Amino acid sequence: MLKFITKPYENRILVCALITTISLSLRAGTSAQEKAFIDKYKAAFETKDTATLESFLYTQGADPAILGFYKMMQSSEAGEKITEIDLVDLTPEDAKKAAAPQD
Repeated sequence: MLKFITKPYENRILVCALITTISLSLRAGTSAQEKAFIDKYKAAFETKDTATLESFLYTQGADPAILGFYKMMQSSEAGEKITEIDLVDLTPEDAKKAAAPQD
């Protein structure tokens, strides 16, 4: 799971989208790959590089309207300073949810 703080409140939808993206793209990532991902994500987010942020989304077979929504949510606070960002292992319950089809 990706943990980050840009403001006192959390954007739950953004967190869900990022959790899904990370769980699909970093299943067997090494610590060096994880650090590279975090550094790239943080740099893209803080510089409001929406093209790079969108490259983190898994888009194969995605509904265009839903994908547009996730892109909007992902970049809505882009440009803000990230004060903390970590990759943490999914709990067994979260892993089960992430593996299940999403409606």
